[in-house]
Amino acid sequence: MKISEIVKLLDAKVVCGEEFADREIERAFASDLMSDVLTTPFDNGILITGLANPQSVRTADMMDVSAILLARRKKATEEMISLAKENDAVIIECPLSVFHISGILYSHGLQPVY
Repeated sequence: MKISEIVKLLDAKVVCGEEFADREIERAFASDLMSDVLTTPFDNGILITGLANPQSVRTADMMDVSAILLARRKKATEEMISLAKENDAVIIECPLSVFHISGILYSHGLQPVY
């Protein structure tokens, strides 16, 4: 599933990395615990989280996660956006809950990490 499709399905907003809208996403992982993300390798994936701080971008970079989807109306900070730009990462903001986002993406064919 392309990032642009995810954004459309969720009525979300890309705040960083618009140029990567055609990037393919194969898997999704939802967590606010970056320690869990660090123990769950997945390439070409999207991290669904409510953790709106630079640590989520750093973690995503370490794990080769293609995009970060901020749930629950969380807003990316300027520092997050700057880090994402440095790492060619995408940040998406969405008003929906993690549960709601996960359900929509799963029902449209996006696979879980496990």
